[in-house]
Amino acid sequence: MDSLASQSGRFNLETTTTSTASSTSTSSPSRENSLRRKNSKSIFDHNLSSILNNPHSSRSIDSSWVGWWSSSTSVILPEFAPINTSKLELDTNRFNFLPYLSSISEQCHRFEEIRNHTSKENVDLESIGGQGEALVACLREVPALYFKEDFELEDGTTFRAACPFSTASDNLVLQERLSQYLDVVELHLVKEISLRSNSFFEAQRQLEDLNVKVVEGCNRIREVKETIRLLDVDLVDSARHVQDLHGTRSNLLELQQKLRLLLYVNQAVSALKLLVTSADCAGALDLADDLQHLLDGNELTGLHCFRHLRDHVAASVDSINSILSAEFMRASLHDAGDVDALILSRAKERASPITNGKLDEVNLDEEETSNFRDLLLPLIIGLLRTGKLPSVLRIYRDTLTADMKSAIKTAVAELLPVLVRSPDSDFSPGERTADADGSSLANRLRSLSSESFVQLLGDIFKIVLAHLVRAAEVKNSIEWIMSNLEGHYAADSVAAAIAHGEITHDIDAHANYLMPSTQRNSTKVPSLPGKTNEAASPNMSRNFRADVLRENTEAVFAACDAAHGRWAKLLGVRALLHPRLRLQEFLSIYNLTQDFITATEKIGGRLGYSIRGTLHSQAKSFVDFQHESRMAKIKAVLDQETWVEVDVPDEFQAIVTSILSSDLHETGTSDDGEAYEKNQADALTSAPHSNTSNVKDREKSVSQTLLLRGFSYHMVNCGLILLKMLSEYIDMNNNLPALSSEVFHRVVEILKFFNTRTCQLVLGAGAMQVSGLKSITSKHLALASQVISFTYAIIPDIRQILFLKVPDARKALLQSEIDRVAQDYKVHRDEIHTKLVQIMRERLIVHLRGLPQIVEGCDKPEDNDMQPSQFARSLTKEVGYLQRVLSRTLHEADVQAIFRQVVIIFHTQISEAFSRLEISTPQAKNRLHRDIQQILGCIRSLPSDIPSKSDVPNWGQLDEFFTQRFSYEGGQ
Repeated sequence: MDSLASQSGRFNLETTTTSTASSTSTSSPSRENSLRRKNSKSIFDHNLSSILNNPHSSRSIDSSWVGWWSSSTSVILPEFAPINTSKLELDTNRFNFLPYLSSISEQCHRFEEIRNHTSKENVDLESIGGQGEALVACLREVPALYFKEDFELEDGTTFRAACPFSTASDNLVLQERLSQYLDVVELHLVKEISLRSNSFFEAQRQLEDLNVKVVEGCNRIREVKETIRLLDVDLVDSARHVQDLHGTRSNLLELQQKLRLLLYVNQAVSALKLLVTSADCAGALDLADDLQHLLDGNELTGLHCFRHLRDHVAASVDSINSILSAEFMRASLHDAGDVDALILSRAKERASPITNGKLDEVNLDEEETSNFRDLLLPLIIGLLRTGKLPSVLRIYRDTLTADMKSAIKTAVAELLPVLVRSPDSDFSPGERTADADGSSLANRLRSLSSESFVQLLGDIFKIVLAHLVRAAEVKNSIEWIMSNLEGHYAADSVAAAIAHGEITHDIDAHANYLMPSTQRNSTKVPSLPGKTNEAASPNMSRNFRADVLRENTEAVFAACDAAHGRWAKLLGVRALLHPRLRLQEFLSIYNLTQDFITATEKIGGRLGYSIRGTLHSQAKSFVDFQHESRMAKIKAVLDQETWVEVDVPDEFQAIVTSILSSDLHETGTSDDGEAYEKNQADALTSAPHSNTSNVKDREKSVSQTLLLRGFSYHMVNCGLILLKMLSEYIDMNNNLPALSSEVFHRVVEILKFFNTRTCQLVLGAGAMQVSGLKSITSKHLALASQVISFTYAIIPDIRQILFLKVPDARKALLQSEIDRVAQDYKVHRDEIHTKLVQIMRERLIVHLRGLPQIVEGCDKPEDNDMQPSQFARSLTKEVGYLQRVLSRTLHEADVQAIFRQVVIIFHTQISEAFSRLEISTPQAKNRLHRDIQQILGCIRSLPSDIPSKSDVPNWGQLDEFFTQRFSYEGGQ
C-alpha cells in the first residue's frame, strides 16, 4: 500500500513536469488556451490523486487504473522494463534470486498482510448486511442513555444514571466501559464510511471523464469561432455597409414624415381651439377624433413637444360635451317654465275649472314633433360620438326631477293663497289650524276644503302632465334616433356615432375604473350619486346602445316617480282629514289620483308602487273610519230603538230597487257592474229631491212597508238605517274596487253586530234596560222578526253586488263567511217565532192554572150564567189579539207556521187539562161545553197550515175530546 502511494506520488510529479514542458515547447494560438489547459491539468492531477488514494482499489487497479495508465502515457518505469531474453542466457537457479528475495521479503509480507486485512474487512462488511446495519448494531450494544440529545454528565440526574456506583473502583471499571463503548461506536462508524466510499470514488471517476469531454468541446468551439471570423471579414462586411446606407435613407424619410406630422398636429390644435370657441361641435369632434387617433397610435411616441396634447384634446372634448349637454338641456326643458306660468295664471283666474277630475290632454302635433326631432338630432349624434350620452341623460334625469319638484312646489305656494276655504266646510272649528298671518305649508293645506284641495290637485296634474309630455317627447325622439332611421339622411351618421361611442364609452369606463379614487372624483365627466360603480365598471358598458336606451327610459320614469312622491306627500299631509270626508268628496280625490296615476304610468312606462301604496292606505283608512263611525252609529240607534213601526220613505224603496237590479247581472262582468252602478246612482239621486219637496209630495213619497220581491216588510228605525248603511257600503265597494274584500268584511261585521245586538235587545229583553221599555210584547217581537227577515232576504242580493268587485281567489272564503251570517239571521228569525209560540204557551199555562177554581165555581146550583167562563173568554181574547198583531205585521207563511204550533199546543194541553177535571153537576158540564165551543171556535179561526180533516179546519185532540164527552159531530 505504501509502495503504491509512493508510485502515485511520483507519477503525479512526473506528469506535472511533462505537462509543463509540453506547454512551454508547444506554440499555442493564444495565452487563453494555455491557461485553460493548465487549469484542466490541475483538475486532472487532483482527481488522479484521489483515485490513487482509494483504499478499495484492489479491483479498480486491474481495470480503470491500469487501463488509464496504459492509454494515458507511454512512459515505462525502469523497474518494470522488459528484459530482452533473446540476448541473455537463462542459466539461473533459485540461489541466484536469494538476494532479490531477501530485499523484497519485507515488502511482500506487508503486501500480503494488507490483502488479508482487506479481505477480512470485506467479510466483516458482508456480515453486517448493508448500510445502516452497523449503526443499528451499535445502538444495540451501547445503552440508549448515551444517545440522548441532552446528554450531559454535569446534570445530576444524568450523572446518577450513568454512574450508579458508590466506590471509586467501580467507577474506574465504568470509565473503562465508557471507553469500550466509544471504540464500538468508532468501529461501526468506520464500517459505515467504508460501505459508502465506493459510490464516492465512482462519482470522482465520472467527473474526470466529464472534464475530458469539456476540454474537447472548448477546442471545437474555438475552431468554429475562428471560421466565422474569417467569413465575416471576407463576405459580410460589404453587404452590411449597403444595409446601413439603406437604413440611413429610411430614417431620413421617416424624419421628413415626422416633421410633416408635427406641422399637421400644430395646425390641428390651433383649428381645434377655434372650432370649440365657435361652438362648431361636429367639426371639432372630427378634428379631435383625428388627433386622438394619432395619440392612440405610435406616430407621436417620444415627442416631448406634444406631451400635453392628450390633455388638451380631452379638455376640448369636455368643452364640446359641455356645449352639447347645455344645448340638449335647453332644447329639452326650454319652455317648461312658460307652460307652468300659463297654467298657474289660468288656475288663479279659474278660467279652466276641472270637471269630474278630467283634464285636457297635452300633446304635441306632428309638425312640432318633427321640428323637435330635427333640433335634437345633431345634439344626440354629437353626444353619441363622445360616448357621453348616458352621462348626459343621467344629468337630464336629475334636472328633470328637480324641475318637476320645483314646479309642484311653486304651484302649491302660489295657489294656496288663492284657494280660500269655503264657509260651509265640513270640519269642526278646532280643525282649522291656519291662522291669519299664515302658518306652515302643511297647516295651510289642511285648512283647505275638499273642493279646494281637489282644485289644487287638478292644477298640479296639469303642470305635471305638461312636463311629462315634454319628457316623453324627448324619450321618443332619442328612441327614434337610436333605432328608427332607416332611409333617413342621417342614418349613416347615427350608426357611425353609435359605433364610435361604444368604443369611447368602453375606454372611458375602463380608465375610470382603473383610476384612483382621488383622480376619479376630480374628472370632469359628470356622474350621479350612487351611479359611480356602474359608470366605472367595464362590465356595465358592454352594450352602449342598451345603456342609452335604459338611461333614456329611466329619466322619464324618475320624473314620474318624483311627481308621484310629491303627490303622495300632498295626500299624506291631509291623511287625517280624508277618512272623515263624505264618500263623494273622498271619491273626487281618489278618482283624480287614479287618473293621475294612470296618466303618469302610461308616460313613464312603469307602475308607481309608492303612490299606489299611499292611495291604497288612505282608501283603507277611509273605509276603516267610515265603518267605525257606522258601527258606533248603529249601536247608538239600536240602544235608542223603541221597536215601533215607522213609515218607509221612497228613498229606501229606491235603495232596495237598485239592489234588486243586480239580479239581471249575475254573470259578474264589468259591463254589468257599470250598469248596476248607474242604476243605483239614479235611484239614490232621487232621494235629495224628495227631501226638498213640499209637505204634500212628502206625504205621497212615504209608504207603510218596504217592498222586496213582492213581500212587504214593516220596518223600524234601526232597520232603515241599516239598509242605508248597506247601500253606502255598496257604494264604497263599487267606487273602491281595490278594497272590495275589506268592504265585504266590514259588511259581514256590521251584519253580525246588528243581528247579535238585536237578539240581545229583543229576545234577551235588553231593551227594557237600554231603551226604557216596560216589557217586550208580541208587537216588538213581530217587528224584530220583520227586520231580521228583511235583512235575511236581502243578504244574497248584497252578496251578489259585492262579489262583482271581489277577486275570484277570495270569493270562496267570503262566501262561507256571509253564508254563516245569513244562517245566523235565519236562526234568529226562527227563535223569534219560537218565542211568540212560547209566549202563547206560557199564557195558556197561566190560564190553565186557574181552571180548577173556575170549575168549582160552576158547580154551584145558583150559577145560571150562560156565557163561557172567564178562562175561555180571556184565552180566546189573547189569542185573537196575537192573531191580529201577527197578521198585520208578519208574512202569511210565518203567521201560519206560528199558529200551527199554537193550535197543536192548545189541542194537546187544553184537552189534557179538561180530561183531568172532575165535573159532577150539569151546570159545570154546560160551562165546560160552552168553554170548549168558545175555544174551538177560536182555534177554527186561526190561520194555520195544518191539513184539514173532514172539512174542519185545525182539527185536533180537543175536537176528539169534545166529541167523546159531548157526542159532538161536525162542529159549530
